[in-house]
Amino acid sequence: MLVGMNFYGCDKKNRSSRLNTVCWTAGTHGGAMTTYYDVPADLLITGLTEKMNSYEKIIAPEWASQVKTGTHRERPPVQDDWWHTRAASILRKVAIKGPIGTNRISQEFGGVKNRGVKKNKAVSGSRNVSRKILQQLADSGLIENSMNSAGTVIHGRVVSSIGQALLDEVAHSVRGAAEQKYPGLERY
Repeated sequence: MLVGMNFYGCDKKNRSSRLNTVCWTAGTHGGAMTTYYDVPADLLITGLTEKMNSYEKIIAPEWASQVKTGTHRERPPVQDDWWHTRAASILRKVAIKGPIGTNRISQEFGGVKNRGVKKNKAVSGSRNVSRKILQQLADSGLIENSMNSAGTVIHGRVVSSIGQALLDEVAHSVRGAAEQKYPGLERY
């Protein structure tokens, strides 16, 4: 074991947090790793949307052009690739907040329902859209179920190693654009 290195091969004096660690693992060859925590969500989701188009199992159903994304919406989405954008956003949320289930994901995409003269009320987004996208992400191998130690209860969905690699790859590719858009980001 080298002096000053921890179990994972990371230099302790160059490591301020678990983000941007300088490690010999993960194939970075001593360079700074860029994770999905390091880049803003808008740039990461845009980059992930482009990657999601290459997955053949992540496709919008035929009913996706007519469906609303929740009871708080008046109309369906107008973007052509809203399904892939939602899938990219759900993959990011599963990676950050996992283990997470369909109900909690739909609550994340909910909003305020206008009930006329009555007070506004918080409502969940469409559970069907969330469930179908989670199923498609699982079929693509990007997320997997988190089970208890006995293997009898599903705690929720977590990101798989393939999904983790995809998120980190996209985060690394958009890091330059993020530093240009947000000048103070290079400190991190």
